[in-house]
Amino acid sequence: MKLTPGKLKGLNAVADARGVIAAAAMDQRGSLQKALAKEKGAPATDAMMEEFKVAVSRALTPFASAILLDPEFGLPAAQARARNAGLLLAYEQSGYDNTQPGRLPDLLPHVSVRRLQADGADCVKVLLYYTPFEDQAINDIKHAFIERIGGECRAADIPFFLEFVGYDPAGGDEKGVDYARRKPEIVRASIAEFTREPYGVDVLKVEIPVNAKFVAGLPGVTAPTAYTRAEALEHYRRAAAAATKPFIYLSAGVSNAEFNLNLALAAEAGVRFNGVLCGRATWKDGIAVYAKQGLAAFEQWLATQGRANIEAVNRSLEAAAPWFAAYGAASVAALA
Repeated sequence: MKLTPGKLKGLNAVADARGVIAAAAMDQRGSLQKALAKEKGAPATDAMMEEFKVAVSRALTPFASAILLDPEFGLPAAQARARNAGLLLAYEQSGYDNTQPGRLPDLLPHVSVRRLQADGADCVKVLLYYTPFEDQAINDIKHAFIERIGGECRAADIPFFLEFVGYDPAGGDEKGVDYARRKPEIVRASIAEFTREPYGVDVLKVEIPVNAKFVAGLPGVTAPTAYTRAEALEHYRRAAAAATKPFIYLSAGVSNAEFNLNLALAAEAGVRFNGVLCGRATWKDGIAVYAKQGLAAFEQWLATQGRANIEAVNRSLEAAAPWFAAYGAASVAALA
């Protein structure tokens, strides 16, 4: 197959020399404000949000192929990134509509794909809360929502990264063992849905299909468990097999050690994933440092522990395949 010039240019811009997407994520808004306020014991101001993001971008992008930011607080951080790093910008509003069931999404009202391009975006990213087990009428709304964004990205000729995060429509504990048992099918079926051409998605940003805290035999795991190690590896393979587009893993707020364990399991399963968009697993432990000790202490933390975290993830990416391999191509040039 062939890709348009804008799609090729954008995907190249956010990948490393091998074609692997080794991207940092710093588009958190509501959750970051709450975490900063909790550690500081006072509201997190807009200036604090911008300062935190600038510090992360300046310190970590020399070791990343790209950074994901938001247009609300992240544009100064986009300017502060290393010259080698591409830029993804988030299009969605933080969180979801909690006035009705279904975790329905919305877009930032003052933003369009064209405006994100004008702000320097190489790619556009949208987060969607999604489960195939939701009411069909709700999912139909979400399908149409993604189709519209895909159409807008096609018109602007810019890559579209879709991040989907599963949930329990019944409101159950998404960190518990019952949800862990359902998670593999939620992830697999979501990949199978949004890899389809009508949505216009170029890269799928997907969850790890298992919860490592419930894989029997892994360090620190006790009963109850949700899967054996062999079953977990098969869940990785089944989810990956559903993808006809490049896909990358998100860290979903787990620790750096757990995320690297997840990537090691993907490698053991023989999964040809195409990279990561890794956020909190790299920098979340620095929130308390910034809130309690200030910017200089946070910058020192980023230069040491933050760098060590992102370099650990980069080592895990030795098992990743270039994004263009997902299209059966040996090089970017083959898709031009």
